[in-house]
Amino acid sequence: MEIDAVHLILYFTVWTIFYFYLSHYIAELSRKRWTQWVQSEDSDEVLMEALEVIVNEIEERMHDKLEQFQASFFGSLGAASKKLDQATGQATIKALTKDNPMMGFVAEYLTKRSGLDLLQGQNSLGNVSEKPKESKKLGLE
Repeated sequence: MEIDAVHLILYFTVWTIFYFYLSHYIAELSRKRWTQWVQSEDSDEVLMEALEVIVNEIEERMHDKLEQFQASFFGSLGAASKKLDQATGQATIKALTKDNPMMGFVAEYLTKRSGLDLLQGQNSLGNVSEKPKESKKLGLE
């Protein structure tokens, strides 16, 4: 039996159209069944069980990120506090007066009274010049 080119093209066209509609029909049936199953109460437990792994992974990652944030945040606060103590001399005063609480109280009172508890060199009023500097440049150069 010999098949000529015209019959071969005709068979190919018919089978292509048949499989195209058949695949769309099967896909539509699958979509409808899937939608019905997801909307049913039977799917709740199965979906929750399947998603439990993902939810646990998200919780673990968020917990790790929170721990990293806490470590970096409190570490930076500790470093800033240490720099502040070094700049104001509070660490030295506390070390010298740790044996005598009354002397520590007096030293703390005097530093607050004289304004030394502020950062030295930045916020004290003695650093403000009376005349502002004049510049001959105009604009943003």
